[in-house]
Amino acid sequence: MAEVDGTWDCVTKSPLGDQKSTLTVKSDGTTFTGTNTGSLGSADITDGTVDGNKLAWKMNMTVPMPMTLDCEATIDGDTLTGTVGAGAFGSFPMTGTRVS
Repeated sequence: MAEVDGTWDCVTKSPLGDQKSTLTVKSDGTTFTGTNTGSLGSADITDGTVDGNKLAWKMNMTVPMPMTLDCEATIDGDTLTGTVGAGAFGSFPMTGTRVS
């Protein structure tokens, strides 16, 4: 299994512009927990799953409106690439770099 744990500096390309955040990942077998913290606040990761080097999770955001985000990412060394799904608003690309 790929090493997915760590702290990641991420950027999501959203309709509100580039959203910078810090994603923390702590895996436990095929699941993981963590948080995503950025300028719009902090969200706890729920339903986090690990499948090799692939992550999938949900986050409940409250700003600018309440919404559940469906996220997925692939880890390749110290690089993260993925998407953030925002329901009817579509899906937005996310990239990240491991900082620790």
